Amino acid sequence: MDGGDSPTVSGSGSLVEPVPGEPAARARLNGETALVVSDYHAGIEVGLRYERGVELDSDADLRRIRLLGLLDRVDPDRVVVLGDLGHRIGSADGAEAEELDDLFDALGDRPVTLVRGNHDAGLESELADIGGERVTVTGPEGVRLGRVGFVHGHTWPSREVVESDVVCVGHEHPAVRLEDEVGGGRKERAWLRGPLRPEPFAEHLGVAVDDLDWRGPELIVFPAFNDRSGGTWVNVEGQGFLSPFLPRALVADDADVYLLDGTRLGPYRTV
Repeated sequence: MDGGDSPTVSGSGSLVEPVPGEPAARARLNGETALVVSDYHAGIEVGLRYERGVELDSDADLRRIRLLGLLDRVDPDRVVVLGDLGHRIGSADGAEAEELDDLFDALGDRPVTLVRGNHDAGLESELADIGGERVTVTGPEGVRLGRVGFVHGHTWPSREVVESDVVCVGHEHPAVRLEDEVGGGRKERAWLRGPLRPEPFAEHLGVAVDDLDWRGPELIVFPAFNDRSGGTWVNVEGQGFLSPFLPRALVADDADVYLLDGTRLGPYRTV
């Protein structure tokens, strides 16, 4: 497979740039720098045990160490989590609650914005107890910070989000299947990036396209931070997107897949 010749992933005016080799990005938000991650899925091992009968030792400590390493590397003013901070749908308890307690203890006093995902419905009051006023939980329609919009992706984004310069989305856990010369394959987490079309959003919002403050935003679909959380294989026939606005809102021919190391694989439909 042709890996292309681009060693890095270029961004929209460098507003959002992936951290090389990591499922995380650095975002510029009106004078602030944010570390952005998606789909942390704290406590996932308990969920896998009950959902699939899979027994795995907890990676909670490793997840926390990886995130703290990114904080040292990026030195952000805040952390933005693009949804699914926790794994259990509903209030956290047991191993998940313990993992979240340890995580926020390690984060110190740095502000955290959680864009509510489909797994976060019961976390708001618990995070208020854990993190106090430094934790902000948005609605599922997302939030715009500076010129960047953030939404988990399981619901339609708000108007202010789609009227951003860049729209960051989680939920999909994009991944690609790569095959070698003898037919062996492996899964790699990936970024999906491309321009958005205004028509589906205008239709959903019940407004005319011309009424939108449309800035030709770039969509950035984040890989899952948690490498045990599965994902949407964007280059495997029969796999479909989970988000209600994808792929219809995406200019598909111009939407490219990148590996975590920045290798551009080309348009996702032809990888």
